[in-house]
Amino acid sequence: MAPHLHGLPPPPKTRPPLLGLLLPALMSTVASLPALVPRVSYATGDGRRALDFFHLEGLQDFDSLLLSGDRETLYVGARDTLLALRVGGSGPLTLQSSVPWRASQEKTAECIFKKKSNETECFNFIRVLVAVNGSHLYTCGTGAFSPACTYVDLSDFSLAQMATGQPLDGKGQSPFDPAHKHTAIMVDGALYSGTMNNFLGNEPILLRSLGTQPTLKMDNFLRWLQPDAAFAASFSNGSFVYFLFSETASEFHFFEPLTVSRVARICQNDKGGEKLLQKKWTTFLKAPLTCKVPGQLPCAVVRHAVLLPALAGVAPARVIATFTYQWQTGGSVVCEFPLEAVEAAFAGRFKEMNQESSRWTPFTGTEPTPRPGTCSTGPSSAKVLTFLKDHFLMDGEVTGSLLLAKADTTYTRLAAEQARGLDGHPYLVLYLGTDSGRLHKVVLADGGGGEAAREAYLVEEIQLFPKPTPVRELLLEPLQGVLLVGSAQGLVRLPRANCSVYPTCADCVLARDPHCAWQRERGVCGSAPGLPRGPHPSPFPWHQDVERGNPRYACGGDIGRSLRPQDQAKPDVVLEVLAARHILVELPCPRASALASYEWTQGVPPNTVIPSRIGPSTGDLLLGPEADGLYQCWAEEAGYRHPVATYWVHGPDRPRPPDPSLAGVPVKPWAVAEGGQAAPAGSRSYWPHFVVVTVLLALLVMGSLVALLVPRLAALRARGRVQGDPISPREKELLTPGDPRGAQPPDKEHPDVLEVMPPGVVGGGGDEGIRP
Repeated sequence: MAPHLHGLPPPPKTRPPLLGLLLPALMSTVASLPALVPRVSYATGDGRRALDFFHLEGLQDFDSLLLSGDRETLYVGARDTLLALRVGGSGPLTLQSSVPWRASQEKTAECIFKKKSNETECFNFIRVLVAVNGSHLYTCGTGAFSPACTYVDLSDFSLAQMATGQPLDGKGQSPFDPAHKHTAIMVDGALYSGTMNNFLGNEPILLRSLGTQPTLKMDNFLRWLQPDAAFAASFSNGSFVYFLFSETASEFHFFEPLTVSRVARICQNDKGGEKLLQKKWTTFLKAPLTCKVPGQLPCAVVRHAVLLPALAGVAPARVIATFTYQWQTGGSVVCEFPLEAVEAAFAGRFKEMNQESSRWTPFTGTEPTPRPGTCSTGPSSAKVLTFLKDHFLMDGEVTGSLLLAKADTTYTRLAAEQARGLDGHPYLVLYLGTDSGRLHKVVLADGGGGEAAREAYLVEEIQLFPKPTPVRELLLEPLQGVLLVGSAQGLVRLPRANCSVYPTCADCVLARDPHCAWQRERGVCGSAPGLPRGPHPSPFPWHQDVERGNPRYACGGDIGRSLRPQDQAKPDVVLEVLAARHILVELPCPRASALASYEWTQGVPPNTVIPSRIGPSTGDLLLGPEADGLYQCWAEEAGYRHPVATYWVHGPDRPRPPDPSLAGVPVKPWAVAEGGQAAPAGSRSYWPHFVVVTVLLALLVMGSLVALLVPRLAALRARGRVQGDPISPREKELLTPGDPRGAQPPDKEHPDVLEVMPPGVVGGGGDEGIRP
């Protein structure tokens, strides 16, 4: 049975023509699949989801995180600085020590001379931070495009003094460019790193350094890695060290280069060749890594991966990895790869380059003995090494099982764990960091149908940082039950579970979080490590149902709620609303889950469903004057229906007794329309509306009068200027009182002058006109 899929992404925006012809047919099979929606979302600063945010003025790029052996101290590699923070206990993150580690002025000047940015690139970005022993750390940084490494003395948290007085050369251990992908892991005192080995960023390398074994690296002439290889993760298991990365596929030929993901394997006891491949890897092999979505093109770019250790008798060791698409921005999928499947690919056939067709084809000849790539104790023969130089690519691909797909999200980092529920069943829990600074907690539950029918359930979505910024590092500390998240802005610590936010047994069970369970006697939703385990862990009953999320099944007598609308389901509390005759009342419906559907009813069950009168985005109900009665907002999730808000509306002058069906349910005053107490839901009166409308009408009338008077006044001013034209002294002498010549006919050039003069005025200008 195929796994339950969620939220498959839309077709790529740009793609090769051949793929563009195939995509419409491919997408038709996935268009009807549901989206993966977070049940609860928390914004930054939401008091319901506590976060501990650490940052320092002028400090940024918290990219490398490492926990001490006692789990009490967190070592952080930031830009130009190393930090030691106290993370143990319940107090906030506090700074214990810090040591600056900047690139020298000479290296910074060289970086600027090479046309790199002095604002974003020419710094020392810490890229490697690993524990050597109980007294020292080993760290590497970009060093302003001149990689450097050094030791950190934990006794006083200072940079150890090298014999040369200068940091060690970090080439091959840290990238030159802070934007380049990299990975590093410490195994038995040896550092295995995957990064870019030159300034231009076109020479990928797998390097083993430190420790007692000889230093080994890639042979660039053999092109075992493509120039654009981007490393995502590394881990060790048994005798091998594994690297996950993406690169351009040399075995495929399309109109555009095709990016594929790979898993590479090397032996920890590799000594290098004696004559061939001296100081080079002699056990390097790589195989295709594919995360497929039915009806979609494979997700080609691996972004991050973790190894989940085997759980004895329950689950084998497996790799969990997140992928993105080559030809579109946005959208991610998460797949799991059993380590047995990875080993099976390396035990399969090799590929070889067919010289006649210039294509990679399966090798069908006789393999040399011992098999190339195995961890033999002695040096490999020349025959084996000659074969390995041309047969480093495996024919079989490692195909993962799809866990989830998210069309509108790009996952940058992940952490995973097996969390046991009260029934003893282990549930896969994923913590996924996004490129916008969010954290998704996803639980994989089989719903009773076994591993093949697992369903991805997004428990919560948390906005971690004040400004959207990619999650750069994600560290799970299961013993303390916390997550540590690094970004460019700072560092966040948060509990992996948020059980206390669920006030009832039904809410606790509907969350389907294996870390949370309801404790009946205490009346709280508790979180691990306080949860009991085993068939009879505690004399007090706990309630949990991760697989189905059914409160009626899990809570039993603890709930007075129903699965069927016709059942008489009593609410936890009735909110009394007093509304005067002229009051409009707005009743809110609290929406605790994005997966539930909500509706309003009037009266007691069986009741009448009424539509929301404000909109589905809020779900509130707007009541007119004197709309007395009982109103309930119902939520239905996972087949379970219950009232989330119950209001009893009446007026002081029209008292209404509570319905007999609500006997025994406590009544709480919620809104008072009169008496000086404001209603929480925003009760409104007609009087404010009347005042506002009156003021607006007055302003409108005044505006209209001004619009009519202003042009008229302007015309009068213009005419006044015409009447005030100067006249000669002779004209003033002639136009004296009593002079018969003062009576002149109207001016032919200004026929309107006399028309606007007061009665008796026959000529003149300004204040010297003639009056009768």
